Amino acid sequence: MRLVIARCSVNYAGRLSAHLPLALRLLIIKADSSVLVHADGGSYKPLNWMSPPCRLDEQPGRWVVTGKSGETLTIELEEILADSSFDLGIDPGLIKDGVESHLQELLAAQMHVLGEGWRLVRREYPTPIGPVDLMCRDAAGACVAIEIKRRGEIDGVEQLTRYLELLNRDPLLAPVQGIFAAQEIKPQARILAQDRGIRCLVLDYDSMRGADDGALRLF
Repeated sequence: MRLVIARCSVNYAGRLSAHLPLALRLLIIKADSSVLVHADGGSYKPLNWMSPPCRLDEQPGRWVVTGKSGETLTIELEEILADSSFDLGIDPGLIKDGVESHLQELLAAQMHVLGEGWRLVRREYPTPIGPVDLMCRDAAGACVAIEIKRRGEIDGVEQLTRYLELLNRDPLLAPVQGIFAAQEIKPQARILAQDRGIRCLVLDYDSMRGADDGALRLF
């Protein structure tokens, strides 16, 4: 991971345009090639970012980050105050809480709630950046990756998006569709998921424990 503290301005050009005026910011370049722009505030969310796979072209006083669809994140560097790199090694991944892991177990055993003919391929299906919760095949035999959260937020959609990008590079799996499943899905997360062609599944934990799938809703 590379951490750069710089006085910079940022311009994004893609499906929309966005501009961050000149200010002191933290730039993060991760091993998966993602680039994130952070301010000293605003909680954990970056001000702007480019998800992998993307390419960073470093020029004097300027970084140009290009995404897979041709969108660009241009960072104009007026002054660099610090530039450090660290090898974080392989991350063991997130250890899910009891409810989240139990939801995964319950849904894996209740494939019928997704539709007739669905079958489970594997729980914790491996990818280079971590395991996707469930890999399934629908009635037509197409692969579907399911990410399960207790509370569905934008970060979870981004996580599933990264998994899908990697899984769809495998010709033996592609095309792989995605389902984002949670007990509660925030409106912003639902909009982002729908924009990316990911379906949302609301899970009722109590009903699932009682093997009653009537409260499950697939959107």
